[in-house]
Amino acid sequence: MSTLVRKAHPLRSRSETVLRNTVVVALILFFTAFFFAPIIMAFLGSFHQWNPLKGQYIPNGLANWRMVLTSDLFWRSMSNTLWFSLVAVAARVLIGLLLASALFSGLTRWKPLFRTLYYLPTITPMVAVAFVWKFMYQPQFGLLNQLLGTKINWLFDARYAMSAILFLTIWKDFGYAVVILLGGMYSLPADCFEAAEIDGASAWQRFRSITLPLLKPTVIFIVITSLISYFQTYIPVMVLTQGGPGTKTVLASYIIFDQAFVKYNFGYASAISFILFLFIALLTAISFKTANRDDALGGK
Repeated sequence: MSTLVRKAHPLRSRSETVLRNTVVVALILFFTAFFFAPIIMAFLGSFHQWNPLKGQYIPNGLANWRMVLTSDLFWRSMSNTLWFSLVAVAARVLIGLLLASALFSGLTRWKPLFRTLYYLPTITPMVAVAFVWKFMYQPQFGLLNQLLGTKINWLFDARYAMSAILFLTIWKDFGYAVVILLGGMYSLPADCFEAAEIDGASAWQRFRSITLPLLKPTVIFIVITSLISYFQTYIPVMVLTQGGPGTKTVLASYIIFDQAFVKYNFGYASAISFILFLFIALLTAISFKTANRDDALGGK
């Protein structure tokens, strides 16, 4: 009986090796030029008085960092950003769970149509959405006041401005959670639900005891990616309120935009960017730690 010995990894041709090396080098150069180099430049710039229009790049030590950390406006913006992010994430997950469950159930018809409708706002550019909602919020002839029979100045009344931005953001983004959660639901083991149904568990009991625990990794993924995204939100504020009235809607990312591209104070904006990055990293770490702790408690 003859034995045919085959090499597990045959030698690649010269052209394959050249192609592989070319792609790897191109990726390294791309990430270096467009990711790592700008990050390093921004970090070094945070220790300078940096104005590209005037050609200023004057070392000033920790002055930018001290100005940020002692700024009442910055801490107000961080408070607004945290509140905005937590409410938007909670609403995104809650609405996503409700709609995904409805689409996953056998009670909803035309599921592909609804999935498309829910996801359309998510892929629409935020600038376009913000301008449309700006007209809807218009106090004299806006659609919202026409429907409610009110004359509220939604964007420049301190009682409603942040809620108006939150409502726009939630409306635009909940489709993302619906699609991700729906995909997670379709990947769940069907035998668990069949066994629970045979045992007489109600739809709510199956959702609470089976669907939610199994969807936990998906929910955590949505929470973390949403927190990272919402901590960088500035477009709706820029289009709708410019941080007003007063400082009611000023967010940390909007201050970065204003300082860098309106006032051209790139050093100060860079310092805020890295402080914001530290906050995002801290929240992400807390989310992971909480999830791991819950898993450990659940495994006992």
